[in-house]
Amino acid sequence: MGDDEWEISHIFLALDLTAEALSEAVSAGADMIVTHHPMIFSGMKKINNHDFVGRKVLTLIRHGIACFAMHTNYDVLGMAELSADYLGLTGREVLSVTEETEGTVQGIGRLGMLSRPVTLRECALSVKEALHLGDVRIYGDPDQMVERAAVCTGSGKSMIREAIAGGAQVYITGDIDHHTGIDAVDQGLAIIDAGHYGTEYIFMEAMKKELEKAFPSLKLSCARVKFPYTMV
Repeated sequence: MGDDEWEISHIFLALDLTAEALSEAVSAGADMIVTHHPMIFSGMKKINNHDFVGRKVLTLIRHGIACFAMHTNYDVLGMAELSADYLGLTGREVLSVTEETEGTVQGIGRLGMLSRPVTLRECALSVKEALHLGDVRIYGDPDQMVERAAVCTGSGKSMIREAIAGGAQVYITGDIDHHTGIDAVDQGLAIIDAGHYGTEYIFMEAMKKELEKAFPSLKLSCARVKFPYTMV
């Protein structure tokens, strides 16, 4: 969203364009916002102040801020490798193939081997530490040994079948509901639920590094890391 002719000097990065993130961007004097998740998920017939998305659109226009989102394309070409990196996976394979051309395979998520066999509890603690999380959820026996892992950032329950088919013993993802979790365990797949935000906020720093290389003269800043829920 925005005018192709606008001059950009300051890009603000965020996982989601929440009202709080938008306020941060305006205060920072940004003239472009780059997010992972799109602000508009479904069709809109009206853009006005009666709708919370409409109010954000009006704020962007009022302050001359362009907005660009890269969701599933970045899932394929960025997030998948980022997630495999923090796990230190070796022998990586694509978890869910979206494109295959002349020997090149692209897709969402990764399968691979951990550096050594560990207990499910140890694996969960490693994920928690690597992503600087306050908590993770484990489905499965915490004392079982795991070595082959699958990972998909965000909401990855739709790829459980692929994780099982790929021989994964543990699957690291987010947004796992009760029935999905217990059903996966019954099929021999342990799950570490690190949360949607918890697995994807890494987008901001990763994209900042990419933009620094491509446009060294631009000012770049990131939204404050703030988890959308509080554990009590």
